[in-house]
Amino acid sequence: MTKIIGLTGGIGSGKTTVAKYFEDFGIPVYIADDEARKIMQSSEIIIAVKDIFGDTVFENEKLNRAELAKIVFSDSLKLEKLNNIVHPAVKKHFEHWLLQHKNVPYVIYEAAILFESGSYKNCDLIITVTAPVETRIQRVLERDKTTRELISKRMDAQWTDEKRIPKSDFVIENTSIETTKFEIDRILKILKIKQKDT
Repeated sequence: MTKIIGLTGGIGSGKTTVAKYFEDFGIPVYIADDEARKIMQSSEIIIAVKDIFGDTVFENEKLNRAELAKIVFSDSLKLEKLNNIVHPAVKKHFEHWLLQHKNVPYVIYEAAILFESGSYKNCDLIITVTAPVETRIQRVLERDKTTRELISKRMDAQWTDEKRIPKSDFVIENTSIETTKFEIDRILKILKIKQKDT
């Protein structure tokens, strides 16, 4: 049976970079945030979002993600309502995706809110990616062309590394390419040993 390896970490920690490195080794990777973005374009989700948030988060009938982010990361209740729409749809999509990869020993499930959403319960192993807060902020500023204030709000809405680490099997401190690759190689060796033991 295919094992699910959860991959998580706070915004700007470098989860996607780590996920792509695993992908280079032939391990299928499911990026939950990317799939959520696609799912949020479906008519069913758009109707549900419009029902809660109204037309203010839409521009020419297209969802304005930046506007929606401003609202939900300033209001925990509204964030919860949005998650209640998106998470079940992502879960269903992942289950279908997993069936297409049932002949591989491992898959990576990458999600920023793996613990917060409860998705960690479906994982056999969990990897947390960490990085210093200021490093993370700078990465997101460069990547998303957003504001420091909005990044801080998103960080506040997520678990801290102090909460994630005790619940994780592996921790990758993503401060340099060399150390990150070294840690990933070490994890891959452990996974191969585990695979032989099963």
